[in-house]
Amino acid sequence: MNWKDVISVEKAVNWSVTSGLRIVLIVVGALIAVRLLRFLVSKIQRFFEDDDPTTKSEREKRAETLTRTLGNIITIIVWFFAGMMILKELGVEIGPILAGAGIAGLAVGFGAQSLVKDFLSGIFIIIENAFRVGDVVKIADTAGLVEKITLRTTTLRDLEGKVHIIPNGQIAVVTNMTKEWSRFLIDVGVAYKEDVDYVMEVLGEVGESMEKDEKFGPLILEPLSILGVDSFGDSSVNIRVMFTTQPLQQWTVGREFRRRIKKTFDEKGIEIPFPHRTIYLGEGSPMDNRLSVELIEKSAPGPGPAADAPRAAGAPAQRSAPRRKGTGEGDEEGD
Repeated sequence: MNWKDVISVEKAVNWSVTSGLRIVLIVVGALIAVRLLRFLVSKIQRFFEDDDPTTKSEREKRAETLTRTLGNIITIIVWFFAGMMILKELGVEIGPILAGAGIAGLAVGFGAQSLVKDFLSGIFIIIENAFRVGDVVKIADTAGLVEKITLRTTTLRDLEGKVHIIPNGQIAVVTNMTKEWSRFLIDVGVAYKEDVDYVMEVLGEVGESMEKDEKFGPLILEPLSILGVDSFGDSSVNIRVMFTTQPLQQWTVGREFRRRIKKTFDEKGIEIPFPHRTIYLGEGSPMDNRLSVELIEKSAPGPGPAADAPRAAGAPAQRSAPRRKGTGEGDEEGD
């Protein structure tokens, strides 16, 4: 075999100038298209941003979720068409490939039903706006901040920094704790001796002070709601109160509210109880008679001054065993 006929420098140069150059242009064009489309998508996202950098509005969360998903779809579509064009330049017929891809897709649809279920669930999650990037949700027993939503998976990060990746097809029940607004709910326990009307008045004053605060006031959407006495505990009367806050801010408001309650109750002498336990040993004669032990201080043996001398200062008293009452040999007479 003549390798010069197989590998011709002239043919290689000709292919590089024609098909090779077109392949390079296709790759460069795909990169530029992806960058340009992603830039336009980010511009759309910025259009929905407001002037408050501390909290994300519902429009911002929705826009961020859609733009991230749209960016991923754009990338896949652009590189799919770029790959088909490159195969054509390499002399590969793409018609049979597309036909085979359709048949393979049908086979995958039957064989990988869970994967198809994940994609369909992801589409409906985005369309129905069940939760967005930036929400705090609880899926089954896993709770965390939604960092990423794709057509196949949802990514959560919990308070410890752990990342949980959940297939969308396995999401049956979602608890969204930060959609549109959030709520902080707490039961404040006070001692039974306290006047509950006065305590509720003090709680209202604490709530008003937080609403007027420059830092915490903007985080509160509605004034403090005092629902009243909710239950009687073992050692406390529980008064239920709640705040309606901006999304994601219920924990910040709650921590500050607890701190102010503790400080205010200490100043006003309102007791925050802790569990007490009283033990009864039964009914009958007084405890002093049943548990007392008679002890006799015994002097040193023998007559003389040493026996009657007082005990030296600091010397411990000698104790004898409890005196036996009754008669018998060895009992002292005259007792």
